[in-house]
Amino acid sequence: MKAEDSRKANARLEDAVRNTAGAGLCAEAEPTTRKRTKAELERESGLLDAVCERGNLMLAYDRVVKNKGAAGVDGIGIAEFKEHLKQHWPTIKANLLAGEYIPSPVRRVDIPKPQGGVRTLGIPTLTDRLIQQALHQVLSPIFEADFSESNYGFRPGRNAHQAVKAAKQYVAEGRRIVVDMDLEKFFDRVNHDLLMQKLSKKIDDGRVLRLIRRYLEAGMMADGIVSQRTEGTPQGGPLSPLLSNILLAELDRELERRGHAFCRYADDCNIYVRSQQAGSESWRASPGFWRRRSSSRSMRPRAR
Repeated sequence: MKAEDSRKANARLEDAVRNTAGAGLCAEAEPTTRKRTKAELERESGLLDAVCERGNLMLAYDRVVKNKGAAGVDGIGIAEFKEHLKQHWPTIKANLLAGEYIPSPVRRVDIPKPQGGVRTLGIPTLTDRLIQQALHQVLSPIFEADFSESNYGFRPGRNAHQAVKAAKQYVAEGRRIVVDMDLEKFFDRVNHDLLMQKLSKKIDDGRVLRLIRRYLEAGMMADGIVSQRTEGTPQGGPLSPLLSNILLAELDRELERRGHAFCRYADDCNIYVRSQQAGSESWRASPGFWRRRSSSRSMRPRAR
């Protein structure tokens, strides 16, 4: 692309940032009707205890309330949320710590995209947003060290302005050919088994892994009908952006291994190179890389 095209690519990156909502044990989760034995609980670490620690929960509560947002399938809004927790939180917390908590389905909301089509959000209940936010606060520091400096989406101390500034710097350095890459329907097609496998490498509390798996598989309700999910991590909950960064960290590492200058924000990634040939080669190599590492369609990039 020429300079004008690179400016358009950067503009699309900014649009993607503004319109991206946001704020994985390969085996199936064990049946929730079976009580965990004392020996099983002792083998699990205390990560979920940290999630349910009072200070962490209060911080999560403050953030959920500050973000406001619509009610989930239970119809409980911000005004009723505090009273709801006073009545039900002791039971919810007990179920969480026992590894028996079952999330509610998410409420489907379709948001029109400026360029056409719709972005599908899955709005959790406020209770599930609270639990997801508490999970996020504990898990984020565990995985943050693995993330690339070129990943600007949904991270502490990172924002859209930094992504655009880096992109402009790459162009100023003479990298005027831009491979504008989008992972088509990424959030809708995340492979649950692949994601859980990555999570299990750093999380040794089986209760946390089972809880995340249940959030991934929670149904989506539209017009009173719940559809089950076998793939994807719908945008709309606090945990989804972190899970997407964990899954896409491998893409970032591969781009770095190849020496590419790039900016990624969620499922949008611009690669900046110095020649048309380099751009063509980087694009041709990307789909092959993901086909070798994924059984899911979510890993197939497309050019724009």
